[in-house]
Amino acid sequence: MAGISTTETLTERRKAATRLDIARTAAALFVADGLRATRAEDIARAAGVAPRTFYRYFPTKEEAVAPLFAAGAQMWAEAVRSAPADLSVPDALRHAVAEALTANAESLEWIRSLLRMAAESPALQAVWGSACHASEATLLAVLEERVGERAEERAGERAAEAGGADAPLTPVPLALRMAAGVASTAVRVGVETWAASDAPAAGELGPAALATRCLASLGDFSWAPT
Repeated sequence: MAGISTTETLTERRKAATRLDIARTAAALFVADGLRATRAEDIARAAGVAPRTFYRYFPTKEEAVAPLFAAGAQMWAEAVRSAPADLSVPDALRHAVAEALTANAESLEWIRSLLRMAAESPALQAVWGSACHASEATLLAVLEERVGERAEERAGERAAEAGGADAPLTPVPLALRMAAGVASTAVRVGVETWAASDAPAAGELGPAALATRCLASLGDFSWAPT
């Protein structure tokens, strides 16, 4: 059983590596030759795979850059997960933005080029939208973890005050969904605004700074139940 598990893991890693290699090749060709002029067969040839292999991984040429979009979008959601546990939700979001949107300037430039193309390509825009939606789902799960832990702490405190009786917890799926959606939108707008400009990735007009400003503009938004 252990051998089968190891084999499956190695197979999945090879598949992921192939997907990422195709994605990088596709992005490079889109930038060099243009999205419209680049065919799926061109991407397959440059990536060193057969066209049928390309289509086994991606249904369209636009979908080929999905791993790049997904990696960037997921990075900041995961950065929220790894933020110090004692941070409030808004502070954890700002911490994650600073971590994820300053980590790799080269990757950010790839994202900028692709987002500029997406502005004129509904198909590529759909790929970006899908990546953002997936990132929002990840963020929702992360917020559930962070808020859930604090809710358990509050329940314990109430139980102690009540002499040991368990205090009921009120589920707040709508509040968390709103928080995940609002935060994801704020960060997306910051990144897209930067991508439409010629500003460098670092500095007050970079994606991290703009995303932080977008989050700050939300003011007293209720990020989590109290």
